[in-house]
Amino acid sequence: MKLNKGMNRRNFLKVSAASGTGLVIGFNWLAGCTPTNPEMSVPKSWTDINAYIKVADNGLVTIFSPNPEIGQNIKTAMPLIVAEELDVDWKKVIVEQADLNTIKYNRQVAGGSQSIRASWDGLRQAGATAKHMLRQAAANQWKIDISEVNTEGGELINAKTGDKLDYGDVAVAAASLPIPEDVKLKDVKDFKLIGTHVKNVDGEKIITGQPLFGIDYNREGQVIAMLIHAPAFGMKLKSYDAEAAKAMPGVDDVFVVDTSLEEPQWSDVNAFNELIVITGQTTWQVMKAKKAVNAEWEAVTPLENSDEHFAKLLDGVERQKGRVLREDGNIDAALQGAAKVVEKTYTAPFLAHNTMEPMNFFAHVTPDKAELVGPIQTPESLRGTIMKVLGMNEDQVTIAMTRMGGGFGRRLYGNFGLEATLISKKVGKPVKLIYTREDDMTQGTYRPAYRVKYTAGLDENNNLVAFKAKAAGIPGSPLFPDRFPAGTVDNYKGEGVNIDTNISTGAWRAPRSNFIAGAEQSFIDEVAEASGKDPIDFRLELFDRAINNPVGENNDYDAARYAGVLKLVKEKANWGQDMPGVSRGVAAYYCHNSYVAQVVDVVMKNNEPVVQKVWCAVDCGIVVNKEGAINQIEGGIIDGIGHAMYSQLTFKDGKPEQENFHQYDLIRNVQTPEIEAFFVENDIHPTGLGEPSLPPVIGALANALYKATGTRFYNQPFTKAKQADEILVG
Repeated sequence: MKLNKGMNRRNFLKVSAASGTGLVIGFNWLAGCTPTNPEMSVPKSWTDINAYIKVADNGLVTIFSPNPEIGQNIKTAMPLIVAEELDVDWKKVIVEQADLNTIKYNRQVAGGSQSIRASWDGLRQAGATAKHMLRQAAANQWKIDISEVNTEGGELINAKTGDKLDYGDVAVAAASLPIPEDVKLKDVKDFKLIGTHVKNVDGEKIITGQPLFGIDYNREGQVIAMLIHAPAFGMKLKSYDAEAAKAMPGVDDVFVVDTSLEEPQWSDVNAFNELIVITGQTTWQVMKAKKAVNAEWEAVTPLENSDEHFAKLLDGVERQKGRVLREDGNIDAALQGAAKVVEKTYTAPFLAHNTMEPMNFFAHVTPDKAELVGPIQTPESLRGTIMKVLGMNEDQVTIAMTRMGGGFGRRLYGNFGLEATLISKKVGKPVKLIYTREDDMTQGTYRPAYRVKYTAGLDENNNLVAFKAKAAGIPGSPLFPDRFPAGTVDNYKGEGVNIDTNISTGAWRAPRSNFIAGAEQSFIDEVAEASGKDPIDFRLELFDRAINNPVGENNDYDAARYAGVLKLVKEKANWGQDMPGVSRGVAAYYCHNSYVAQVVDVVMKNNEPVVQKVWCAVDCGIVVNKEGAINQIEGGIIDGIGHAMYSQLTFKDGKPEQENFHQYDLIRNVQTPEIEAFFVENDIHPTGLGEPSLPPVIGALANALYKATGTRFYNQPFTKAKQADEILVG
């Protein structure tokens, strides 16, 4: 396999030389790394293996993990890929989190469920290249051909004599060898580590409370900082009195910082730029002083209300002219000629991210350097902002990444890192900035509010002949115009409506899909019911059309793989089998390059619906680590059920009405169902897994609730919103 993956040979050698002596396996296209706590003697020396790999004299292998870890378990999965090709015993592998370094690493981002997908080839090549160079060094020492050197478990074996060398024995010699232009990768059938169950490499540290997260980080001489922002979106600071706060024990100062930027980048989302800062010696002292600050605020833009949001969304889908995103055939004529027309509308509120670890960051700014440490999904973007604000060069701003106690898209936006930086510059000391839960929920970059109206037409034989979707969002439409059912019906139209707001919004786990999938799959079930067909059979008929005679050329899904997960979940869940007392709903969705189908079982207890079990079939290509993959699937399902059932963020006069968990409901442990996951086995390169299991479960849940209660669920959250049935026109 050719070594050309985004880095030419000259640049590779430059990076290699910069790393010093030792075997160099650091490629700019390698975006991953490796872990575990081996039970071996402490090495006397390490041979630097560049940005990614270093080998100890006793055979231990350390691989640095460049990508941010937000709980998606890439610190385990990425190293598995390298270790697979390297043929090293997993017990000999250690992982360390790398700092931000765009010369050594590529795409140091946690977002879009792309870490493994983007790094698959590079990680494999890195491991295979290292193994080749180690084999060549051993061959040179034994004076045999490289073809006569085998590897197993981190050892080099002389096929002629049976003699063995440890990787550590030849690492230095291997470093002086030419880097091969072609490396042979393993056949998928020969994988030994990939596809197995491997525990989270940070698991023990997490459960024993060892410091891993940003909020754990401390530096001698630091001060604690907290913020006060405007109480409502649309307000700014008019005046404040901090004399009482300044007089309190442990308080250093109270002042204002302005974080507004002349040319903000996409990751600089922040509604509140003028902030009151309290600095002091301990978190508790600063929290108490924060309450003693008297501030006066004034409205500068309209203060929005949830009732107004609902009215704007309603107007958006009913009266505003939307942007036509896709149109096949003649939708108006097809609907006019249809034997039956089904029309339904679905809504969802704003949602907070509510990561278990609130926003925080450490910063130490001196005249010629800025050192930052903390939990961030986009460290390179944050560094770019810091460089502009401080007027520093790239080599003057360092960012060390900590493990994150949840991201879900919130930590794509690094305003808290900028705030910590400006506070440190102001006070001239190292600063640890901490948000309270209330700060986090009332300042957040929220999941937008949405509304979509679907219209479908059936002919006299109950075949789908027309499908129309008009979707509005505050601020952006959630519609993906080229996804299912586009490509399965001759007459199709997708429209989008964007509605302005002064409330800051951003990516929330599975952006846009987290709403539109549930609405789409709920509606498909209603259309299937109107046609008199089984909901899975109805979907499979549509996929057959897309497989054999698709409409249009821009359909962004593989209909055969889509149908494949539906068939798998149908088989595993024994769909169609009589199950007294159990009501079942189904859904399937494609996002982040992966396909997921789910069956949700609901039972009634004390006249209340209870989610009993979720069956989930996934096609994400090759599964790197089944342990981590199942965890991701389960987490996405629970997240989707919980927010669809219980969660909402509402506004009154621009102020969020939910400020902490006593007001904002999340799913509890006792409400989580049993989950059983199944994977389609194929040799396709891995695709996304951190997000795809969340969107479809909302639709499957709504369909199961309908079977259990006789009521259709159109508005989230299902336990709070009024479910107004709409009519079937025939």
